[in-house]
Amino acid sequence: MPHKIGFVVVSSSGHEDGFSARELMVHAPTVSGWRSPRFCQFPQEIVLQMVERCRVRKLQLLAHQCLIPSKVEFYVGQSLPERLAPRPAERFRRLGYVSLCDNEKTGCKARELKSVYVDAVGQFLKLVFHQNHVNKYNAYNQVALVAINIIGDPADVSDESDVASREKLIDHYLGHSTEDPALEGTCTVKSDYISPLDDLAFDMYQDPEVAQIIRKLDERKREAVRKERYDYAKQLKQAIADLQKVGERLGRFEVEKRCAVEKEDYDLAKEKKQQMERYRSRVYEQLRLHDLMDAELMRRPLDLPLQPLLHSVSPHHQQLVPSLPPPGERGAGSHLADPFLQEKPSAPAPDASPQCPAVDQPPPTADPPPKTQPESLPYDERPLPAIRQQPGVAAVELERSDRDGSEAPRAGAAGEPEPLTEKVLREASSAVDVLGKALVAGAYSRLWSHREGALLALYEQLSETPVGTPREDLKNTLRASVFLIRRAIRDIVTPVFQASLKLLKMIITQYIPKHKLSKLETAHCVERTVPLLLARTGDTSARLRSTASNFIQEMALCKEVRSLQIIPAYLVQPLKAGSSAHLAISQMALLARLLRDLGTEGAGFTVDSVMKFSARALEHRVPEVREAAVRLILGLYAQHRAAVLEHLPPADSATRKNVLYKTIFEGFAKIDGRPTDAEIRAQKRVATEEAEKRKEEEMTALQGQAAAPRELQARARARALQEKESEAAKAQDPDTPGGKAAPPSAPEIPDSRCLDNLCIFCGERSESFTEEGLDLHYWKHCLMLTRCDHCRQVVEICSLTEHLLMECDKKASFGKCHRCSEAVVKEELPRHIKAKDCNPAKPEKLANRCPLCHENFTPGEEAWKAHLMGPAGCTMNLRRTHVLHKAPVPPPGFSSGLSSSSSESHVQLTVWPARPPQQGPARPVPWELTDRRVRC
Repeated sequence: MPHKIGFVVVSSSGHEDGFSARELMVHAPTVSGWRSPRFCQFPQEIVLQMVERCRVRKLQLLAHQCLIPSKVEFYVGQSLPERLAPRPAERFRRLGYVSLCDNEKTGCKARELKSVYVDAVGQFLKLVFHQNHVNKYNAYNQVALVAINIIGDPADVSDESDVASREKLIDHYLGHSTEDPALEGTCTVKSDYISPLDDLAFDMYQDPEVAQIIRKLDERKREAVRKERYDYAKQLKQAIADLQKVGERLGRFEVEKRCAVEKEDYDLAKEKKQQMERYRSRVYEQLRLHDLMDAELMRRPLDLPLQPLLHSVSPHHQQLVPSLPPPGERGAGSHLADPFLQEKPSAPAPDASPQCPAVDQPPPTADPPPKTQPESLPYDERPLPAIRQQPGVAAVELERSDRDGSEAPRAGAAGEPEPLTEKVLREASSAVDVLGKALVAGAYSRLWSHREGALLALYEQLSETPVGTPREDLKNTLRASVFLIRRAIRDIVTPVFQASLKLLKMIITQYIPKHKLSKLETAHCVERTVPLLLARTGDTSARLRSTASNFIQEMALCKEVRSLQIIPAYLVQPLKAGSSAHLAISQMALLARLLRDLGTEGAGFTVDSVMKFSARALEHRVPEVREAAVRLILGLYAQHRAAVLEHLPPADSATRKNVLYKTIFEGFAKIDGRPTDAEIRAQKRVATEEAEKRKEEEMTALQGQAAAPRELQARARARALQEKESEAAKAQDPDTPGGKAAPPSAPEIPDSRCLDNLCIFCGERSESFTEEGLDLHYWKHCLMLTRCDHCRQVVEICSLTEHLLMECDKKASFGKCHRCSEAVVKEELPRHIKAKDCNPAKPEKLANRCPLCHENFTPGEEAWKAHLMGPAGCTMNLRRTHVLHKAPVPPPGFSSGLSSSSSESHVQLTVWPARPPQQGPARPVPWELTDRRVRC
């Protein structure tokens, strides 16, 4: 009858670390299987050697959920090919190939179990894996195989064809057909029958211990059938069915426990372990109650370890259970199913984290597939539910870590550590000579409890070392201890790592000062351990990263280590381009903390070394590292401005295009109290808005001041009337010396119509000079008027000095110069007087003084008009120069000016159209100038 064939892995073309092809020799729920190297070349090969020459009947492959090869070829051979043979391929015979699904329909959440029926004889089996299926989880183009199962018969057994012919002859005489449904369930008598217990799905979902019990109970069931003890066989059959469900549940518990250990949730791991033990003990108690279990079947997991498939588990090759006296016949065993199926843990486990692998229920191995499955899909081709994981953080890596020695010892694992191998003796010979074999063996043990115990024992030994011990012995003990500490620092188990830190701290702070050893010994301890501790700051476990960083900081601040200045030298070494993100971030954070605590004066840190390190960190691929480098540079700039700027490019526009340098220079500006580029742009924007607002307010104010020129016009008219009245009075006064009495006559009343459409200041007349037109003329165009730059009022140029000193809103800001008699800003008045650069003013009766060009000219009212309006007049009168540039040149012979002696004269004028000024802050529209001839 075909059965499972044991095998060993002879060779493989390669594997990723921790996923050797030898993993295929073990079938269990938590195996990791084989995985090809990253970015490997295809095809990849694995050669297996079976325990004996066999006739292979069935091959089963359990594919990975995402690292899936597109095709797997099978070759069988009688012997292993020699490397130097001219044609080694002839030693293997090709059987064929199978194609594997790309798993897109399941979203890479299920594993495919592929079964292949063959008929080939040989002792070696070669698997050839071709190019992988591409998916988003397979970032490194790898292929993997979780498990392989070989089912066959020994080839040395007598030819089975006679047996098959004999069985067919018996069926012929009995009138039975192979298709007869009445024979269902009697397939155990068939020579080609394969037991469900040999199926790969059974081992991959069953607890190993329960799987062993099920196989032994199945052997007893076959023995009972052979002896025709059918009631007992029925009871065993029911017990086997219930134990299969128990084994599946225990397998799930084991995976959840491993997941908790990986996440360092030891409380949950302990709870899962206790839950498994309670559940297992209740099940075994039920087996004892029904006399189905004895001491032989109750061996604990340490007595039944997971062994490679080096031997066949078939009853043809070994007797698993010796013949035992059968227990008394019992009634129907259907009542046994209830305790197993209804068994519940006393304390339900909390829900597993989404990252925790969860093993789903496998499809039944003996029952037909459920109705929900496609009828056309045979049982052997159904995909198995996969452990839900991501490629980078596979839960099956727990098995690899545990096999490296990180697993917690199971109950009853106490004892002496395993002896040292020759390799370890050569490697740790100096430590063995000083500390002894027992302690070193504990430090090298596969059980982490022994490793932790060895470090704690060494801690006690060093603490109790007497003071008078020879110095040479003290040094040898210290160096041997550092050797073991270095190995323990690399340990992935947290208690062992913490024990190594505890021992190292005691050596530096207690052992060396107590025995007054030199600083060379302290330097030896630090130099041998700091690089390893820095490497642990990049560990995937956040807890280990934090522990390592805090210990390095504590050690650097220790007075025994601080004076050596060793740790700062390691921290400022430039980051490697391929360094991990965790390592780079931890190193940056540790450097920032120590730089804050130690400073740059005599503590090992220099501005030059820190800036070189930071400049390299600005180019790192991880954004968090670049941001940390920016913060480090800004913190250093606050203390050493000039030294930091020497290591940076100039702060020009080309450099500021780099976001990092722009951030750095803006940070420098904030530290210096200068506005940043963004703040400068904001200030300019605000200033522009304020200028526009002031302009609008000014326009509004100027429009409100349009009445001021009308008041000036009214005062000028009143003054002209008073002058005429005074002249008339003088002419009529008989007492005037040299005068002659004039005959009385009616007083002359000036005709107001003569003053219409006339500017009384410049004498210009225009039909457009209505009330609003005159306002516009006074406001912008009259050559005799100007606007005060300080209060924006329209005043006469001849009285501008008196306005600044007596009427202006800012009159308090002006003072009068006694030399030039002009208004000068008080802040500049002392310098103005001291310089004596101004043109001295003449008395008012002798000359007029222009406040625009600061020149003295002929006195009198007409002289003001000639100076401000004449072609050779004041060069500083902006309104005059504007008119001269805009007005067209008069034709030859054209008389310009206004003469009172001619009855008709022509005047060249620049006149605005009779249109009212715009209201509000609207922009003025430039109107074209025209020439008009006006008759006075």
